[in-house]
Amino acid sequence: MTAPARTSAGLLLHRRGPDGRTEVLLGHMGGPFWARKQQGAWTIPKGEPLPDEDPHATALREFAEEVGLPAPDGTDVDLGEVRQRAGKVVRAWARAADLDLSAPRGPVSEVTVEWPPRSGRTMTFPEIDELRWWPLDEARGMVVTAQAELLDRLESHLAA
Repeated sequence: MTAPARTSAGLLLHRRGPDGRTEVLLGHMGGPFWARKQQGAWTIPKGEPLPDEDPHATALREFAEEVGLPAPDGTDVDLGEVRQRAGKVVRAWARAADLDLSAPRGPVSEVTVEWPPRSGRTMTFPEIDELRWWPLDEARGMVVTAQAELLDRLESHLAA
């Protein structure tokens, strides 16, 4: 019998940029493995649920933990689920809202990993080490491959 897939839930903020194009807020994954990578190294703020936690509540909690600020007010649109290459299922909601990335933020969630691999030493890094607004068309090439489908669903929703 196979173990159930790990799950995450996240919130994808989107806004109209200065040039009128849709922009999405993505985070660059922290830690040494991702340090020199750009393509495929960006993600929506997301994380795993606590026991018996509602997925939408998980998305909002994880946004606050990874960004260091609560999500700005707005109405959420369910973008559904995607399965990433390693099998993790990501459920996401989109929210039209702006976030000033130059504003002071609180502490962010961290991850502890063995680094270098098989060294016996551990190091702690922020789960997301950079936040950036990306034009939707550029974001597709930067985000984790499976999450590009979430961007496509957002674009379809906005066009409807």
